[in-house]
Amino acid sequence: MRKSTWVFSSVAVAAVCSAALLVATSAGAASDDQALLDKAKSLFKPLPESSALENTALTPERVALGKALFYETRVSSDGRQGCVSCHNPAYYGGDSLPLSLGIFGKVLPRNAPTVFNTSLLMAQHYGGNRATVEEQAVKALTSPVAYGNVSYEQAEKKLATLGYQPWFDKAFPGEAKALSVENWGKAIGAFERTLLTPAPFDRYLKGDTKALSAQAKQGLKTFIDTGCAGCHNGATVGGQSYQKFGITQDYWLVTGSTEKEAFKGYDKGRFQDTKNEADAFMFKVPQLRNVAMTPPYFHDGTAATLPQAVRIMAQLQLGKQLSDTQVADIVSFLQSLTGAVPADFAKAPSLPVASH
Repeated sequence: MRKSTWVFSSVAVAAVCSAALLVATSAGAASDDQALLDKAKSLFKPLPESSALENTALTPERVALGKALFYETRVSSDGRQGCVSCHNPAYYGGDSLPLSLGIFGKVLPRNAPTVFNTSLLMAQHYGGNRATVEEQAVKALTSPVAYGNVSYEQAEKKLATLGYQPWFDKAFPGEAKALSVENWGKAIGAFERTLLTPAPFDRYLKGDTKALSAQAKQGLKTFIDTGCAGCHNGATVGGQSYQKFGITQDYWLVTGSTEKEAFKGYDKGRFQDTKNEADAFMFKVPQLRNVAMTPPYFHDGTAATLPQAVRIMAQLQLGKQLSDTQVADIVSFLQSLTGAVPADFAKAPSLPVASH
């Protein structure tokens, strides 16, 4: 009896110890989870409910007009180019091409980023030469590679001929000249400001630690510890600062980029607009929202896959070589930044019929 009692007691003690260890392990894991969440909250923010500006009214009429104009191609000089040409719902607001195509099939010098969440970025284009989505939309009308109109007046006449006058009157009631290029920009901007894509990462930042898988959490930790969050932070996980592309060495030696006739050499980023040597090879840091859905990567589309882009960025910007496991973990985290394609964006609108 004594031996049996001793055996029973030993089993009971072992069970109690195992239970205690399990509780301690769970408590430790919960503590680690909370610490990671707290760190993430200090670096990132959930997407806002709206990206409307104080003087930007997102009325249903204005958004509807903006969507129609976004899909409209007849205003371009070849009748085939519109916002949707480079920002297609089938490709998560991008076009899946290394370099986008402009009017008459001209190959553009840069890759088209997604239009989703772009209204939240510090500026538009890789070089930041457009302050807002509204300015970008207006200046595209006379761009020799985008719409190709010789003047804003020509674009306005096309819009009137296409039957848009009633649409502008409804979206901008009481204005003496409702149909104008300025209102073209406001309308398209209003539509683009509705294209926000909340994702699992937003739920995580709001306290739902189960919104991310264990691998995604490890990827988030690696993303932070490696230094990626130094540039890719905030609500859009990037897009809020300029940074030199190629800190450790010339970027083209790693990316395989080629010299471009449009830039008379390698793309020097902001320098192409400012002509200031201090801006040489400085690019707007890309946002990483929906990055898993928008290959190829970089300003010239030289990285075909996300794992490839992650490796190159670690090497070029941080001077680090990541292991296969680290890359896979970071990619898992980046996949948690994928939101749903906005329902209103996915369905093409009915456009007016030309009046004459």
